[in-house]
Parts: sequence; structure tokens; C-alpha cells
Amino acid sequence: MEEKMRFAAGNISKKRERVALYAKSGTDGQTTENQLHELRKIADQKGWKIAREFVDQSTSLSKGRGQGPAFDEMFNGVKRGDFDLIMVWNVDRLGRSLRQLISFLDELHSKNIDLFINKQGVDTTTPAGKMLFQMLDVFAGFERSMIQERVKKGLKEAKNRGQRLGRPRVPFAVESKIRELRSTGKGIRRIATELRVGVSTVMRVIDKPL
Repeated sequence: MEEKMRFAAGNISKKRERVALYAKSGTDGQTTENQLHELRKIADQKGWKIAREFVDQSTSLSKGRGQGPAFDEMFNGVKRGDFDLIMVWNVDRLGRSLRQLISFLDELHSKNIDLFINKQGVDTTTPAGKMLFQMLDVFAGFERSMIQERVKKGLKEAKNRGQRLGRPRVPFAVESKIRELRSTGKGIRRIATELRVGVSTVMRVIDKPL
């Protein structure tokens, strides 16, 4: 516990010299320039140094799962640990769904990158703001537990129905052919390609005792 407190205190006191601003046009009437202007002003007041600004306009937004090219570029920077802090005007700029938002927050947390969201008053550079990441840990742990329970329940139900669990058995004819080709000195990948099976299947047959 003391170690976690020292870590949190050290993180709170560190300098923010690699701050990234992200702005995206939305339906709340806030233009990207208005968002950036406000975020720049806050960064200046707090003594944070802006390293990059990322902007997605409505015309540039992807119709797929992505938020937009600028967001994708920023997210890649987050994964590399290029920033100390991400600043955004509103939380809805960070994800089209709760799952996307949690994924983004989890990536920030794993890279020890802070987050400032102006409209919701979120600032993880403060002790109170750190609670956001603490709550994220709680929900992530809860989700993992739920997934494990569902998997265990599914396996139990399948077993009760007499369903065979584990990897499907390789047909005897295929297994024999694998051993035959291997005996001629052919490599694993070549055998897999020739028989149109996975490399792992070939390796499993070869390693299996006769």
C-alpha cells in the first residue's frame, strides 16, 4: 500500500512537458478551434507544455470503428508512451461507445499517461482525479471475473452434454500422411502447406508418441 502511495505521489508531482491536445467537431456547437483555444489556455495556466495538437473534423471521420485519422495517430503515440498527458474538451471525443472509452483509458493507465477532460472536470494529475484510474481497475477486474465465470459455466454445460472438449482430433489418414512426409525429411511448414493444415497441427502430430 505504501509503495502504491509513493508511486501515485511521484506521478502527481512529475512535470507535464509532453502534452497532447485532441479536438474533434461535435454536435455541441464547439468548433475544434474553440476547443483548442480553451485547452491551450488551461495548459498555460497550469504550466503544461504542449507537444502536439490532433484535430479531426467531421468530414475526416472514419465510418468504421475508428474515431478519425488524427485520433488514430494520437492513440499510436499513446501506445508508444510519447506523451505525459492527453487533454480533450469533452469525454464524447474519446470514444463512440463505452467499450472504446474504457479501452482508451486502460491504455493511458498502462503507459502512466494522465488525462484532462475539461467539460467533465476530470484531471488525473490530481489525487482526486487518480480515482478514475482506480475505478477502472475495479471494473476491469470485475469484467475479467465475469468472463471467467461464463467460460467455466460454458465448459461445464458442454461436458454435461457429452461434448468433447479441447482441440479436434486429427483424422487418422492426415496423421499418417504427416508422419510419412516427415520421414522423408520434409520440413514442418512444407508439410502443413502440402496437406493444407496448420503448422501447430503438424507439430502436435510429430510430437505425439506412437
